[in-house]
Amino acid sequence: MLLFLLRRLGVAVLVALTVLTLAFLLTRVSGDLAISIAGPNATSEDIETIRRVYGLDRPVWVQYLDWLGRAVQGDFGESYFFRDRVANLILGRMPVTLTLGLVGLCIALVVSLPLGILAAVREGTMLDRAVGIVALVGQAMPSFWLGLVLMIIFGLQLAWLPISGVESWQGYILPGVVLAFSAIPSLTRLTRSGMIEALSSDYIRTARAKGLTRFSILVKHGFRNAAIPVVSIAAVQLGFMLGGSVVIETVFALHGVGFLAWESISKNDFPVVQAVVLVLALIYIGLTLLADLLNAVLDPRLRTG
Repeated sequence: MLLFLLRRLGVAVLVALTVLTLAFLLTRVSGDLAISIAGPNATSEDIETIRRVYGLDRPVWVQYLDWLGRAVQGDFGESYFFRDRVANLILGRMPVTLTLGLVGLCIALVVSLPLGILAAVREGTMLDRAVGIVALVGQAMPSFWLGLVLMIIFGLQLAWLPISGVESWQGYILPGVVLAFSAIPSLTRLTRSGMIEALSSDYIRTARAKGLTRFSILVKHGFRNAAIPVVSIAAVQLGFMLGGSVVIETVFALHGVGFLAWESISKNDFPVVQAVVLVLALIYIGLTLLADLLNAVLDPRLRTG
């Protein structure tokens, strides 16, 4: 188990360093940062002053090593627009984004797991085909369009739920549903395929021969083995949700990390953009590592893979 953990940690560190490098380079290849910071009406003297003040006149590799050294210590510099430490901005906005992602994942699991199990139990029936159609529609539906539709129906016409802000817990429902809708198809299909494979296994036939109840066979024996790939996909989907919060938080005006990223992009606030990309990527890497460890606990055979 220790060797398995060390291998996964090594891969996670390499991926994190790659993300650090890409987050830095992407802002550099997009154009001259000094011109973007100075604005369209700045003179050449203003641009040169900004280049010196922010250290943009140094070689790129020197700027990278300086940023890398500070980033690994949690120091992402100061925001050009908000005039505050980038780390403070992200920490202040992160609770909204994490809460939204967890709400979306919980809704997705509550809906997709029963649907996947029912589709597997009723394989080849109308119910199975109906679940497949729901999954197909959910995969193809744009999240921003669904968000606008839900806002019009439940926020404006029925006035059941707020359409912006998170002053109360109800503010997370609509954006959480939108995030969940994008994850439900893959989780449902994976649960269905895993349950079909598990229900055709020898240990299930043995459990039936012992006279165990149908519920015990499905949940205790079948779903426990079918849940192994679902754990990985759930972690991946949570990472996607946190990354997709840029769109959802903008649509619903939720002041989380995603909305912060949109504000920073529109204001050419590159230190914040770099930090948001890095933090969300690191969370995604951490979730993937956690999923690998959970899978190793559920299936000891994976520890030697």
